[in-house]
Amino acid sequence: MFLFSLLLLAVVLVNGWTDAPNAIATAVSSGVLPFRRAVALSALCNFLGVWLFSSLSPLVMDTVYEIADFGGNPFTAFSALTAALIAILLWATLAWIFGIPTSESHALVAGVTGAAVALQGSLSAIHWFAWGKVLFGLLLSLTVGFLLGGLWTRLLPRRNNYALPQILGAGLMSFLHGAQDGQKFLGILFLGFTLTQGGGRPPIPPLWLIALVSLTMALGTLLSGRRIIDTLCEKMTVLPPREGFAADLGAGFCLLPATLFGFPLSTTHAKTAAILGAGMVSGQGADLRVANQIGAVWLLTFPGCFLMGYGVAHLVLT
Repeated sequence: MFLFSLLLLAVVLVNGWTDAPNAIATAVSSGVLPFRRAVALSALCNFLGVWLFSSLSPLVMDTVYEIADFGGNPFTAFSALTAALIAILLWATLAWIFGIPTSESHALVAGVTGAAVALQGSLSAIHWFAWGKVLFGLLLSLTVGFLLGGLWTRLLPRRNNYALPQILGAGLMSFLHGAQDGQKFLGILFLGFTLTQGGGRPPIPPLWLIALVSLTMALGTLLSGRRIIDTLCEKMTVLPPREGFAADLGAGFCLLPATLFGFPLSTTHAKTAAILGAGMVSGQGADLRVANQIGAVWLLTFPGCFLMGYGVAHLVLT
């Protein structure tokens, strides 16, 4: 269990490299928040998001917990789940090396599902109802995030100072990132706990565990998250504070209802789509070459992580 917990924390750390920076990207790129202050704000708001939603509405946690069938021998099932974390780490590290904002949410569910299929030897290991929520969340984040990013760009008044709204937007996005991704990691942690200890999903996670997840995310962002911010808000498009705040609102209004109804949704997808929507509507435009590179990685995440999860688990189990 110690190795599993260490690997899971490593995945959370990489989430801070590749996923959590999206929450603060627009506020940092516009110069409203220095990077380190933005990371500190993100850590606090991530903690609050994980704590509030895992305590009051842990539906995303439940969806991830039930994503695939790990029934059978507890030892081999736990070994397969541990192998899935190794595969996810490999994928996320490659994305970080190339500075691509990939989705740890989708890497997590795909890698874990691939490991479950290797364990059971059949696609019947996939729980399609839970996966339906994941795929619906994917469609929701890309379409609604893009449309709302553009809509808020049209609705917001043209005033000179959007510094305070951008700080609030960064806090909101970090809060919702914690509400989404923090729950997902806790769901996998609880799945591992169930396989080793037996019984159903444990009750509400303790505050120290939520704090550990949030601080690990923040540490990952502090160590290497700046590369993702540069990709989104310098290479892909450059948004002034008003349009950056519009992107925060667009992504936030996409993430909140999805979290309330238990749909695992990617902060990366929602925020990137909202940034593109805001850039297109405002006339700032976007570098479609960079956007296409990001989209190509997104398309590869599901099959790539599924196969890596399957392959590593198959090696571990044979």
